[in-house]
Amino acid sequence: MTTNAVRRHDPAVFSFASDNYAGAHPEVLEAIALANGGHQVAYGDDVYTEALQEIFRRHFGADARAWPVFNGTAANVVSLRAMCAPWEAVICPETAHINVDEGGAPEVVGGLKLLPVATPDGKLTPALIDRQAWGFGDVHRAQPRVVSISNATELGTLYTPDEIKAVCEHAHGLGLLVHLDGSRLANAAAALDVPLRALTTDAGVDVLSFGGTKLGLVLGEAVVVLNPAAAHGIPYLRKTSMQLASKMRFVSVQFEALLSGDLWLRNGRQANAMAARLAAAVHAIDGVEVTRRVQANAVFARIPAVVADRLRERYRFYTWDPDTGEVRWMCAFDITEAAVDAFAAAVAEEVAAWRAETSGGPQGG
Repeated sequence: MTTNAVRRHDPAVFSFASDNYAGAHPEVLEAIALANGGHQVAYGDDVYTEALQEIFRRHFGADARAWPVFNGTAANVVSLRAMCAPWEAVICPETAHINVDEGGAPEVVGGLKLLPVATPDGKLTPALIDRQAWGFGDVHRAQPRVVSISNATELGTLYTPDEIKAVCEHAHGLGLLVHLDGSRLANAAAALDVPLRALTTDAGVDVLSFGGTKLGLVLGEAVVVLNPAAAHGIPYLRKTSMQLASKMRFVSVQFEALLSGDLWLRNGRQANAMAARLAAAVHAIDGVEVTRRVQANAVFARIPAVVADRLRERYRFYTWDPDTGEVRWMCAFDITEAAVDAFAAAVAEEVAAWRAETSGGPQGG
């Protein structure tokens, strides 16, 4: 069989902008092909989605129930809508993805009030939660209901199991529920060398948004309910949020490829290892400052703006903070040692060229 499609990109070109830039893992593509052919019941009543539930229970416990959706914003919005009444609110870090990078979807689609908290490292603590956990019973204030955290965070930091447990115990003591944005949960678990449930079910998390796209799926995330009493109406919320896939078998079988074996762990470890390699390489370059400890698959660094602009002509990446010149370099599961070394060499070349120009010549003369 032939196709009329044309390859329009160079598969040898990598970037460090986002782990969403990566393609699909070959094992995931094989799984999609395996699920193809013949007919299966649509809208999630297929054998692949049914089998997926047992796979999620193996990772997250007997009460876990997974609801596949198309993307991470939907996983977060559906999760939080299922946990909140219309008058209730979500406490989150100021840097949280739901607060900064989802285009207002929690507010526009979910009708949710977010109560952001400034944090030094993207992580909430019991004391930080208390800055917004007040006004209970006050009709003039949106009622706090959910604490939402991310692991890994948008700043590349990690919560340990004990830190999440402390957040959950404090939140539950206040009558609040806990949601975890786990778009990079596999990276966190791989870095900490713990099972997925250690950072979720065992720590007391009620509902999880589990990431798949950054780990090599073509598309697909999952709302995972760990505490059945914490979320209501997900089948209807998923449908009204336009997230019910008709051919859901092709979403579900990707998660089977990811979670039935150790693919999630291999991909998380690879991305993390490449970030560590990149940080070590650029740390040695005079003119590059690694600004944050590398804990997962993100490297934050400060470089001159002109260097960043020139480097972006060769590689895509984003400026994290225009005021300070801090950039973020993300390593995906498919980044290789050769790709890291080539990028680090390009950073060194551009820094050296900038130094030569600003000093009047290679020797400073």
